[in-house]
Amino acid sequence: MADQGIHIEGLSKLYGVGHNTIMALKDVNMHVAPGEVVGLIGPSGSGKSTLLKCLGAVIAPTAGRMSLGNKVIFDNGWKVRDLRALRRDKIGFVFQAPYLIPFLDVIDNVALLPMLAGVANSEARHRSLELLTALDVQHRATAMPSQLSGGEQQRVAIARGLVNHPPVILADEPTAPLDSVRAMAVIRILNDMAKRFETAIIVVTHDEKIIPTFKRIYHIRDGVTHEEQGEGRST
Repeated sequence: MADQGIHIEGLSKLYGVGHNTIMALKDVNMHVAPGEVVGLIGPSGSGKSTLLKCLGAVIAPTAGRMSLGNKVIFDNGWKVRDLRALRRDKIGFVFQAPYLIPFLDVIDNVALLPMLAGVANSEARHRSLELLTALDVQHRATAMPSQLSGGEQQRVAIARGLVNHPPVILADEPTAPLDSVRAMAVIRILNDMAKRFETAIIVVTHDEKIIPTFKRIYHIRDGVTHEEQGEGRST
């Protein structure tokens, strides 16, 4: 099977039982191709976080099918035995806050994940430095997180999300704390990295500054997704 990025068919998620049942997701269908960055937008309580948690193998959907890369991970039940390994090896996460480990320097913050996956220390650090260089933050490799600017911290977080070469990155409000210039820089980086590594990226956002940059957008409301073409303006 060819690498198909992110593919979701008929995904639903119910919370509660009986009269207390809440349908958080209803027959969600979505596809993000390798090398593509897609926006996911919607009001609070619309189902964005639930969808991201399902894709991130944090919670189990109630029904449907999900594929990440070339692997079916859920088909009316998990098809993967080790969800922790799935999250570590196949999914990169970028959050609103960088969540860097404060007592590790930049390169070790990035190298930690592949080392936990069994990659040799030297290879993990080499891979990390390559990414830091691609993100133009290699000169901060030995700095501690507290010594970085907000934009530098977010670039390090992106490097950490990419370091295991996952087929998928889930970015949750990655530009929320940033000003317009830094927000556009982060989106430009995500687009460059998507193309370079053939990574499928979903960006959940309320940030009106970056919405015009997406070529495709999924709107979600009351657990239902609707796709539309975005403006796709250059960043």
